Amino acid sequence: MRADGAETKRSGAGRPARLSRELIVSTALECDLATLTMRRLATRLGVSHSALYRWVADRDSLLDLVSEVMVERILPPDVPTAETWRPWLARLAWGMHDAFLAVPGYAAHVARPHRHDAEAFGRLRERVIGAFTAAGAGPEEAEQSWYVFGLGVVQWLGAMEAGPALGTARPRFDVFLDTLLRGLPARTPVEYAHRWPVRS
Repeated sequence: MRADGAETKRSGAGRPARLSRELIVSTALECDLATLTMRRLATRLGVSHSALYRWVADRDSLLDLVSEVMVERILPPDVPTAETWRPWLARLAWGMHDAFLAVPGYAAHVARPHRHDAEAFGRLRERVIGAFTAAGAGPEEAEQSWYVFGLGVVQWLGAMEAGPALGTARPRFDVFLDTLLRGLPARTPVEYAHRWPVRS
């Protein structure tokens, strides 16, 4: 431990790297998140198990940190407008595609039902709802559109990482995304309500 209380990572030569949130996350992103444990991460960082726990409470907290970094990476810096909301969402979706699939185990982690990081995915939700609002959707339609977009992209990426065997050709993300965005913003299908039986 350094004199100022900061943990350090042991390295083969030169000065040791300071253990930090950034170093912990960057090291985790080099691993397969499906099998990564806190003990394995500590070993990879070259610090004690207890030293790592002083920075991250548990594996769930670690994955929350990873999600915060992921969302920072994928969110476009500009604000979508009535003219740009659809290409803005396309850029976001492709960012999710590239970033999520680049880290083994992350797409499957996000697609699995669990408590998502409220801060990271809250920011993502707010920006996506803003895009649909810019498209002219009301509050309810914008919220439902976020569900369709978010769940659609996340589940597609999770399925791709798992390697679905649904046919002979590999599913194309560009075809999926074009079809998805053509159907958004969501609209309440009132005109079809009488055609569908209600199941109790």
